[in-house]
Amino acid sequence: MSATVYNMRMQSVKLHKMVSSNNSIKVAVLGKDGDIQELESQYLVPGDVIVLTGRRIYLPCDSLLLTGSCVVNEGMLTGESVPVTKTPLPNVDNSVPWKVHSGEDYKRHVLFCGTEVIQTQASQRSVVKAVVLRTGFNTAKGDLVRSILYPKPVNFKLHRDAIRFLLILVGVTMMGVIYTAVIYARNGTSAGNTILWSLVVLTVSISPALPAAVTVCILYSQTRLKRSGIFCLSAQRINMCGQLNIICFDKTGTLTEDGMELWGIVPSEGRCFQEVYCFIPNSSLPWSPLLAGMASCHSLIVLDGIIQGDPLDLKMFQSTDWVLQDTYKINNEDEESQSYKIVKPGTDSGKVPVEGLAILHQFPFSSSLQRMSVIVEVMGSDEFLVFMKGAPEMVEKFCAPETVPLNFDKELEHYTSQGFRVISLAYKKLSETIVEIKEGLERKRVESDLMFIGFLVMENKLKPETKPVLQELMEAKIRTVMITGDNLQTACKVGKASGMIPPGGKLIVIEASAPEESPASVTWGNSEEHQENGRISKDSCIKICDLENKGKNIYFAMTGKSYQVILNHFYELLPKILVNGTIFARMSPGQKSSLMEEFQKIDYYAGMCGDGANDCGALKMAHAGVSLSELEASVASPFTSKIPNIECVPKLIKEGRNCLVTSFCIFKYITMYSMIGIMCMLLLFWKQMILGSRQYLMQDVAITITVTLTMSFTGPAPKLAPYRPSGQLISPPLLLSVILQSIFSFIIQIIAFTVVQKQSWYNDTNVFSACPPLNHSVQNNTMDEGLSGYGNSMITTMWFISGMNLIIVEIVFCKGRPFRKPFYTNYVFTILVMAQLAAYLFIYFANIESVYRNMEASMRNSVKCLCKVQEHNIHSCSSIQASAHLFIEADKLVCTPYYWRWNTFIMLSVLFVVSYLVEEGFIENRRLWLLIKSCFNYRSSSQYRVLERALCNDPTWPPQGQTQYSHQKELTVEVQEHVYENPTFDAGAEKIVCNGTDHWLL
Repeated sequence: MSATVYNMRMQSVKLHKMVSSNNSIKVAVLGKDGDIQELESQYLVPGDVIVLTGRRIYLPCDSLLLTGSCVVNEGMLTGESVPVTKTPLPNVDNSVPWKVHSGEDYKRHVLFCGTEVIQTQASQRSVVKAVVLRTGFNTAKGDLVRSILYPKPVNFKLHRDAIRFLLILVGVTMMGVIYTAVIYARNGTSAGNTILWSLVVLTVSISPALPAAVTVCILYSQTRLKRSGIFCLSAQRINMCGQLNIICFDKTGTLTEDGMELWGIVPSEGRCFQEVYCFIPNSSLPWSPLLAGMASCHSLIVLDGIIQGDPLDLKMFQSTDWVLQDTYKINNEDEESQSYKIVKPGTDSGKVPVEGLAILHQFPFSSSLQRMSVIVEVMGSDEFLVFMKGAPEMVEKFCAPETVPLNFDKELEHYTSQGFRVISLAYKKLSETIVEIKEGLERKRVESDLMFIGFLVMENKLKPETKPVLQELMEAKIRTVMITGDNLQTACKVGKASGMIPPGGKLIVIEASAPEESPASVTWGNSEEHQENGRISKDSCIKICDLENKGKNIYFAMTGKSYQVILNHFYELLPKILVNGTIFARMSPGQKSSLMEEFQKIDYYAGMCGDGANDCGALKMAHAGVSLSELEASVASPFTSKIPNIECVPKLIKEGRNCLVTSFCIFKYITMYSMIGIMCMLLLFWKQMILGSRQYLMQDVAITITVTLTMSFTGPAPKLAPYRPSGQLISPPLLLSVILQSIFSFIIQIIAFTVVQKQSWYNDTNVFSACPPLNHSVQNNTMDEGLSGYGNSMITTMWFISGMNLIIVEIVFCKGRPFRKPFYTNYVFTILVMAQLAAYLFIYFANIESVYRNMEASMRNSVKCLCKVQEHNIHSCSSIQASAHLFIEADKLVCTPYYWRWNTFIMLSVLFVVSYLVEEGFIENRRLWLLIKSCFNYRSSSQYRVLERALCNDPTWPPQGQTQYSHQKELTVEVQEHVYENPTFDAGAEKIVCNGTDHWLL
């Protein structure tokens, strides 16, 4: 308990430090009179205008960039430590709210709280200014912190079952309370004592050690995960990891390497693709617009003498052998000089006809727009160029049709089907002057009538650990799914190369079209006939395997656009698709979160593994999200791995299964501890006896506490079993285990209780009647007046039987394979079990008088002290002795004949053999339970199982070469409204009331 509190406290302190740092930052605030004064960030309010002076600063608020540009590190929020360029909000004279005017790409103007400004660039004579939008918990970082402090409630089935389980114990307890009240009332005991002993039964039957024992189990699992490089923010989710049956993976940086290698370029000229140029050492690219675009169309910056930026941009630029500088200045009349980034040919580059290129303006890349553009000036001339880079299907839309090669789609498919990532480049010459460019050109005007100039072919290799891990998961019957923002063909190729789609599997591409002139439609095709631009051959024909195996060999692939259409127009079809859905490409962050929720709706226990970039929402939505990012973005994910690959996923599942099984073992043991204790107590109550405090102490401390502290030391099994452990606490195997073990315990205690009284040496008045001669002193035979002895052979026998029964139960319940290592690998637990056995056998078989005396001394001394205080009142002393009568007699252990001791030992040995065989041969016999289920025709009620059975028996599934049309209206609920929103980018919308629509006005 202390360790849990300490762990929670450390996390709380760490979170507090992360939050409090925002309040002590000094920021420059622009006053109404134009003066700039420094204020602590805690005094900022929405509407204040802050000035960014150029020094590095962590932003204490969400703000909107008004003038100048900034380069920020959004690693704390996105999980990617990649510089991001922010541009000022366009100064447009209209009444349209800025967020509506900016569209989906509004985030390029927003500086989010918690991100680091690493570079600023003022425009003309102005300073870099930003207006405060949100502060405190309303910011992006505040929303993230709030989600940590008050996370979305997770429905832990184990907790619900635990409450029901305890209610069953309460029912058993009430029967014991009634029994106790009847026994003591029949024997003429006072009402007060009857109530007292009834309450004693109540405390014995419901052990307070249960919550602590389960907490310790989770704490040990959390510690083992930490040693493996996996950090946990939500310890309760560890148990849920043991139930995962589907794992979704991001592609880039998760399944594949973080960086990409530039494999080659495919130039285009005269509507025809030229020969592929493959990069070889000590070779340079010839001069062409394609080379100029590769050298200038990026968002790289020079920071502390090092070029930093997006890994893809970095690889592209490094392949040109050009250099990047920040020293180029343009002087204009009546204006101060202004700095721009320039790129120049390096010493290793070939001869080029230009001195260099100055990057005058940049339209940053946006995942929603899937492109970026730059305006550059050819140094030493008045020529201005525009370069665009982005997804091929997006760049094609902005190119003049006469410049796009006729075999564009075929060439694109040729590379994407091999797993390459393809980037398109286009350019045009600008006729505008430098003044017009500086005043600001609309992006729509710049990005029009471009000339297509070629493909960039990037190679994204699989991580060496990816294929073995996916194979291990598939052998364990755990589904694997890819959710990526990359190209569909590339994702399909990676899916096949990684083994996610095994050889012989049929990959069916599903394409859905939104309603325009015709209703929304869904077209079913084969991956071989699929074209990236959305065209599917009319002659496509799907060859389905035989009916019995077709459910195992069909894999669906689709894009985020198709997913959205199916979600809005074919929702009844979505669960059927998800049963076999494997590849989801071009998925936005909101769609990733939505997909995780849809998997959960059909009763999947879904896990998510991503590198932190745009995966925060899905990581939070999943039952178990694992972030491979070590940055502060990991606080949005329940689990964070230092292992930069997916090897952490099977480790987490193994530990989750281990923790879940151990929790059930502890539940069963604590239940049996209560049942054995209450059985022994109720039987002794029949004779008006009870075990002594030191005897109970030995059972509690020497056995139960050591079990709860050390049973969880057992580590997870080294191999994932091809099935999951039961996730239900109230299930037939577990209930049968407890019931049968309770019956066995009741039988042996009844036998011992009745047989001991029939022994010839058993005497109610002579405590030592069964002892060998001269084995006890006169002192032991001398009893205080009013404290005469009863048959403590009964106490001795029941104490030994109940204690050894607890040891037997802990051994039987310490489950090993297939989810845990064998219990003997838990050396601490094994040694303690041996010590417990040795202690009980020693006390029971060794006729050592001092040992027996120590087991009874405490209560007797207490009564003597009370009587000494009341020695002037004989009646009061007698009353005290009478009230303590039961306790004193219970404190006494006496010797019994050796044959009786061996008889009880043999009985316990038989109990151990029977208990172990029943537990392993019946309760844990999976084949037997499967046979029983088949005999009773029991089927899983999970929705995905029901769908699997229905689809396997449906000869029309999946539709072959068909197009289905929607006959329903579009769903009014958008994805973003019913899924978790990434707090990084959607911390809240700025609003005003305008024509009945909510917006915010600055």
